[in-house]
Amino acid sequence: MIERILLLLFPAFLLLSSCSEATNQDRSLTEGEEPVTLNIDTTGLAKATFAGGCFWCTEAYFERLQGVKAVISGYSGGTKPNPTYREVSYGRTDYAEAVQVYYDPEQISYETLVEVFFATHDPTTLNSQGPDFGEQYRSIAFYRSPEEQQVIEQYIQQLNEAGTYQNDIVTYVEPFKNSG
Repeated sequence: MIERILLLLFPAFLLLSSCSEATNQDRSLTEGEEPVTLNIDTTGLAKATFAGGCFWCTEAYFERLQGVKAVISGYSGGTKPNPTYREVSYGRTDYAEAVQVYYDPEQISYETLVEVFFATHDPTTLNSQGPDFGEQYRSIAFYRSPEEQQVIEQYIQQLNEAGTYQNDIVTYVEPFKNSG
């Protein structure tokens, strides 16, 4: 399993180094512009939420997984109702760029999603990923149940014990909360 993670780290580095706010500015909403509503039927699907730096980079990894039915980029871990891209990307809120993954647990496990999350970003850098810096790029694994919390914490412990990274993992493990 550790070898699989290491194989994913190199492509992750390449993708993360290309996911800068400056290159994605054309995808942001301007003041007063309405967000696009996606018509995706998520009935019966499980949800997982992760913040791993640039949400477009994180989204791209999860979209490729068999069993993942939808991945939505947004913001999590904050308190202000309906933050804008500009507010979050300029560090004016307490939100992190995050993705919500809708998946079929009969096709892919939560454990696998956690493994992919840790393999596709650097969980040892505080408030940054690649060229992006600020609290909005912090690493957070959100959980919705004590079982998910245990999966995340045990995987972090496993990575630490295996010496997968030179530095300590600084990923926050937090309960998912709906806001706004």
